[in-house]
Amino acid sequence: MSQKKITKKELLVKAAEFELKGVQKLKKESLIHAIQIAEGNDACFTNIQNCAVSPCLYRAECQTA
Repeated sequence: MSQKKITKKELLVKAAEFELKGVQKLKKESLIHAIQIAEGNDACFTNIQNCAVSPCLYRAECQTA
């Protein structure tokens, strides 16, 4: 996956793919958590130090947060 940071606009498009409602006002971290749960994953963004999960759409931002 790409190592660039993902924008909130890109996150909102991804949230729409999962038909998540009421996410426009969420902070970026909460929005990512909602998407991770909708994908069937743990809401791990910024919660795991030295994460080895790859590929991950959020890795570039997660491991620098």
